[in-house]
Amino acid sequence: MAKPILDDELWALIEPLLPPPKPRRSRYPGRKPLDDRGLLTGILFILQTGLRWDLLPREMGCGSGMSCWRRLRDWQAAGVWDRLHEVLLAKLRAADQIDWSRVVVDSSSIRAVGAGPKTGPNPTDRARPGSKHHLITEAQGIPLAVILTGANRNDVTQLHPLVDAIRPIAGKRGRPLSKPRIVQGDRGYDHDKYRRPLHAAGIVTEIARRGEPHGSGLGKTRWVVERTISWLHNFRRLRIRFERLAFIHEAFMKIACCIICWRKLKNSFC
Repeated sequence: MAKPILDDELWALIEPLLPPPKPRRSRYPGRKPLDDRGLLTGILFILQTGLRWDLLPREMGCGSGMSCWRRLRDWQAAGVWDRLHEVLLAKLRAADQIDWSRVVVDSSSIRAVGAGPKTGPNPTDRARPGSKHHLITEAQGIPLAVILTGANRNDVTQLHPLVDAIRPIAGKRGRPLSKPRIVQGDRGYDHDKYRRPLHAAGIVTEIARRGEPHGSGLGKTRWVVERTISWLHNFRRLRIRFERLAFIHEAFMKIACCIICWRKLKNSFC
C-alpha cells in the first residue's frame, strides 16, 4: 500500500486550525463543500511534485486543481500555516528538540516564471526574473521563519525582518522563546548598520567579515541552514516560482517549513 501524503496524526493537528465552512442556505444550498482533507492532500501533492494545478489527478479524490488553489488561498489568508508552525514548534520545544543556543540565517535564489510581486532581476542568473527565499533556523536547522523577496534584494536587508518574524515558541512553563542569543550569518550579512540594532537588543552577532580570508570557522555550525534550504527545495514546487501571486508561493514555503518540523517531531519519538 502506498504511503499516504497526509497522515492521520498531522491532519489531527491541522483540522482544528481550519476556518469553519460558510453556512449553507436552507432553500438553495448549492453544491456540498468539498472535503478539506482531500483538498489539502491535493495541495501537498502539488507542493511535492511541482505539477501544474490543471494536471492534478482527479483519481486522488481531491477535486479539481482550481478548487485546491482556492482553498490554499483562503487558508493562507486565514493564517492557518502560521498557527500550525507555532503549534509544531511548541511541540518540538516540549520534546526538548529546540536548540536556542544560536540562530542561523541564509538565503537562496530561484527562477520565477513571469513577473509578479516579490520578483526581480536575479544577479546570479543573467538578470532573469527571480525570487529569493530568506530563512532563519535554530541551531539544528529547524526552520523558525521564512521570507520571500525579489532576487535582487540584498541578504542583509532581511536580517532584522527574519529575527522579528520569529514567533514566540511555547511548549514549556515560563516565558516563550522569542529573542535569540546569537545570530550567525555569512559575509552577505556583514554591515555594521544592521549589527548595531541587534547588539542594542542584547543579541550577539557572529557574521563573517568582508575582505578577510576564508576560515572564520562559522561553517562548522552555519551549515545547518544550508541543509534546511536543501530540504525546502526537495519540494519541487519551491525550486522554480510558477505563482504570479506572491502569497500563494509564500503559502507553499510555510507548508514546507511545517512539514520539516513535523518530520523532525516524528523522528524525535522514534
